[in-house]
Amino acid sequence: MQELSMMPGMKLFEYLVVLNPHEALREKIIHIKQHFYDSYKATSALYGRPHIALVKFTQREMAEERIVHRLKTIAMGYHPVKIELRDFGSFPAHTIFINVLSKVPIQELIKHIRTEAQQLMKPDNEHKPHFMLEPQMLVAGKLKPWQFEKGWLEYSHKHFTGRFIADAMLLLKRPVGEFKYQIAGRFEFENLPVATTQGALF
Repeated sequence: MQELSMMPGMKLFEYLVVLNPHEALREKIIHIKQHFYDSYKATSALYGRPHIALVKFTQREMAEERIVHRLKTIAMGYHPVKIELRDFGSFPAHTIFINVLSKVPIQELIKHIRTEAQQLMKPDNEHKPHFMLEPQMLVAGKLKPWQFEKGWLEYSHKHFTGRFIADAMLLLKRPVGEFKYQIAGRFEFENLPVATTQGALF
């Protein structure tokens, strides 16, 4: 297996498809994550830039070109989405996030990606893509019980509002086992008629 991963294009990468807030909102959320880290020493609060994850998957690099092409086609036929963020939510007892109010258009997009691109997003049956059907903006995850309890005690009473127009989605990638993601593609939502995008699928 090790030898296989050394061959050109056979190396495994972790990929994320995300929606990115604009810079001012991103800075606001980075401050929240920094405050969480300062208060509860949860290192996951410092990981990555704020985003809404749509799908996470592992795939060999050789499949990337086809995935990029398919995501571009999906985005061409999708419309920009207005995203409303308000206050905080949690997955007991390990994750605290900012609530996404406008879930439906994001869920529609995720289902669309699942229908059109799922087969391209797995190198084998052990690595199935994970579709994030409960969209949220992560503050901190993988919390220890005490970090979650104290953090949620504070954040369940905190208020936050933010909004942005998602006019594109990003594909991020990193080699399996590494920490930092790179941007592998940006796909604009162009709201073109389906017939146009269907042609691009073939």
